[in-house]
Amino acid sequence: MMKKELVILLTLLTTYVTSHPPATSTKPAPAVSNCGYDSCHPVKGGDFINVHIVPHTHDDVGWLKTVDQYFYGSKTLIQNAGVQYILDSVIDSLRKDPNRRFIYVETAFFWKWWIKQHDTVKSQVRKFVNNGQLEFISGGWSMNDEAATHYQSIIDQMTWGLRKLNDSFGECGRPKMGWQIDPFGHSREMASIFAQLGFDGLLLGRIDYQEKDFRLSTKTAEVVWRSSQNLGEKSNIFTGSMFNVYSPPRGFCFDLLCSDEPIIDDKKSPDYNVDERVDQFLALMWRQSQYYNTNNIIVTMGGDFNYQDATTWFTNLDKLISYANLRQSNGSRYNLIYSTPSCYVKAIYDETKGKKKWYVKQDDFFPYASDPHAFWTGYFTSRPTLKRFEREGNNFLQVCKQLYSLADLDPVDRVDLNALREAMGVMQHHDAITGTEKQHVANDYARILSNGIKECEWITATALSKIVAPNMRSYLRDEPVPTIPFTTCPLANISQCAFTETNNDFVITVYNPLSRPVSKHVRVPVVGNKYTIKDPQGATVVTQIVPVPATLLRIPGRKSLAENELVFKAVDIPALGFKSYFIQKYESNDIPKGIPKGRSIDESPNTEFDIDPDTGMITEISINGHSINFTQDFLYYQGYVGDNEKFINRSSGAYIFRPYGDPFKVATKASFKVTRGPVVTEVHQTFNDWISQVIRVYEEENFIEFNWLVGPIPIDDVHGKEIITRYKTSIKSNATFYTDSNGRETLTRIRNFRPTWNLKLEEPVSGNYYPVTTKIAIKDDDLELAVLTDRAQGGSSLKDGEIELMIHRNCLHDDAFGVGEALNETAFGKGLVARGSHYVILGSSKDSNPNGYTTASQVHDQIQQKLLSAWTFVSGTENLSFDQYKSKYVMQYAGLKRNLDKNIQILTLEPWKADTFLLRLEHVFEIDEDPVLSKPLRIDLKVSTTVLVFLFIIHFH
Repeated sequence: MMKKELVILLTLLTTYVTSHPPATSTKPAPAVSNCGYDSCHPVKGGDFINVHIVPHTHDDVGWLKTVDQYFYGSKTLIQNAGVQYILDSVIDSLRKDPNRRFIYVETAFFWKWWIKQHDTVKSQVRKFVNNGQLEFISGGWSMNDEAATHYQSIIDQMTWGLRKLNDSFGECGRPKMGWQIDPFGHSREMASIFAQLGFDGLLLGRIDYQEKDFRLSTKTAEVVWRSSQNLGEKSNIFTGSMFNVYSPPRGFCFDLLCSDEPIIDDKKSPDYNVDERVDQFLALMWRQSQYYNTNNIIVTMGGDFNYQDATTWFTNLDKLISYANLRQSNGSRYNLIYSTPSCYVKAIYDETKGKKKWYVKQDDFFPYASDPHAFWTGYFTSRPTLKRFEREGNNFLQVCKQLYSLADLDPVDRVDLNALREAMGVMQHHDAITGTEKQHVANDYARILSNGIKECEWITATALSKIVAPNMRSYLRDEPVPTIPFTTCPLANISQCAFTETNNDFVITVYNPLSRPVSKHVRVPVVGNKYTIKDPQGATVVTQIVPVPATLLRIPGRKSLAENELVFKAVDIPALGFKSYFIQKYESNDIPKGIPKGRSIDESPNTEFDIDPDTGMITEISINGHSINFTQDFLYYQGYVGDNEKFINRSSGAYIFRPYGDPFKVATKASFKVTRGPVVTEVHQTFNDWISQVIRVYEEENFIEFNWLVGPIPIDDVHGKEIITRYKTSIKSNATFYTDSNGRETLTRIRNFRPTWNLKLEEPVSGNYYPVTTKIAIKDDDLELAVLTDRAQGGSSLKDGEIELMIHRNCLHDDAFGVGEALNETAFGKGLVARGSHYVILGSSKDSNPNGYTTASQVHDQIQQKLLSAWTFVSGTENLSFDQYKSKYVMQYAGLKRNLDKNIQILTLEPWKADTFLLRLEHVFEIDEDPVLSKPLRIDLKVSTTVLVFLFIIHFH
């Protein structure tokens, strides 16, 4: 078998600093480039104000229309927008004048257009890229959201977009700037990724209205953002908040979608208006220049789906630039030029190098508010099932890429992998994963992701077949059918799996995508109640039959015969490897050997909890040798209803969370049923007709799972409801809590406070909500409590000792920010049901726990195992006995010959181009999180896989 070369294109590291950053810093020099910067139009020195005119279009990869509807320009009654016409028109306009400039951002749309073009058009576009007329900015597959996205998916979508640009245009196609003009708040991790990509700057559109007022008044709208406390100065990136978000100055939108007056320069015409229009524009430029520190200002000339007729724009911009600059002969100090974001930042650098210290910002830009009653914190939770589907899509994409690499599949199969890559890239868009799109668009996103997963299922089945049956050749190109039809159970979340329900005997193969062995509790929907399981060595595995919760059996759309789940622990699944378990149904009344005696709720050696028998509510938990009073309630906020005509009348909607008063407690009591066994103890709670929960403790685990089921949310009272679960403890958290930044670093949050500006708060609930991608925590001098999520959610700590997370929301009114419909999701003719889990970990906040592990190390361990969960595949036994099956097929496999350390993770392993692979490693711990695992590492790593041999040295310091 031919060996393939391994290439490392990017390594994400956590580095370490011990000193605190200074209050100011000098802006680092932009990287040298042979095309982009050399093509910038010259600016003027002295007291000239250089006005950088930046023509652009903002093309949402789905929002009011689907991706295809936007590209092809269909459904004009919804919105007049066609991306293919924008690109056609812009290229034609650039051809007419080499002085013109244009930037483009969304690679998903550009690539869709590019592959349809004739070679002559492609040649012309390459010319524009090489001479700087057309510049790509950011370069991701989409302009990703920064609240609900996980850093692994952000990196993947950036990688895919940048790869397409690099393959098509080489170095001159490489973006130099981040351009996050429409996301609803900005994370430190996103800025850190841009800095690590080598970008020279980042321009933002939306920041909180109070922060913007503060920054404009103090001339700190442009700063150096130190985006990582771990990377220190290496994470510095010049960041600017733009004056007009991303729109043209008022009165100067020349798009067909606008109604502003054109510039009429025929002096014989009674409508001649050059002098008037130039006066108006220069007055606006004077006003803008008063808020910025340099003699360079940027003016965005474009908007949503602008430039379908680029001629209207460029004709008027040509005139505006020409006539404004003619005034220089009469003493005007304004110099207008066509420009790009990178040329703008270069001009600032050239003007200020060695002369100016920039303000250093170290916090993030969450939460974002556009007025006193419009906090954009609802979208942290909106469309919870789509958010979960996206997280599962990332999980399976990593599994698919890894198995493709490990099995050394033929390049012809790569197109199937691309479908999921591109689907996940689309899902990161700031109107996709956010849940801020129209319902028919959300349905289309789910369709795109589902199709991508189906394509990858063929790859995983083929790859597993090749590994499991190495001597069978049906996976070759001339017969592209997997030897073994490995399938998945996409509806396992509702305890439904057709294969395991209709077959008495089957094989479960559990693949581990992490870089170290893990154990996983596997849950299999089944019809029977007696099964035997054998592991790869033939040993009998301890099992337990657990009833499916009665409330789950009744959810709309569930078509399953399974009333039970077969639960067992898959122990020590190898790194980048799998174990297969041989399962047989039997009718005997004999109890399988190896099952120990049952236990009560509070007999677990690691984790305990108490239920009040009178109320059915949890009262106390004990984890890692620490006990604490602990209660949990489900509540709902009633969404505010208004006409949106004034700020005070803002409704709660897809974007906005605005509660009307205090939340209503769903129930003070719960009916409950306890299920005990050798693998798991469960308490099934029912609070009302539409909220129930299972509290789980698995044997030998250091967390408690709260598996909630919410919906259909009742709307008979015509009130929208935003559902939260609230955990109460006696921890003295001192108005402080902690959330993650896109799943990476941890940020400190203080109630009713912003670190760099004075907050005036009229919405004390929604104004204290923050994005929770993977965790939220509180702590005091002794204890720390962390709640891990299985999807992005909004959360807060509104009182000391409390954590609340919003898990579902149904808003019956639009919030008037563009979607034009209420967030009222339905499925199967009823309100949408959402199911998910929180994982609660309690431990010492300063020392190691009695088991020797720090709380931070346990939190990291569980976050990794939940994000990249061991994936379960199902296949048949072919009517073979266990011994026959084992002699025919490989039942255990390790992709890594040596496990990586606990603090090092393979972030990326995927096929890249012909005979090459892309590998990224990451250090997952922050400074001071763990006395051992946080230390910097130097790794001399020699790892051998069954098909790869690679040798490399990476420095963590």
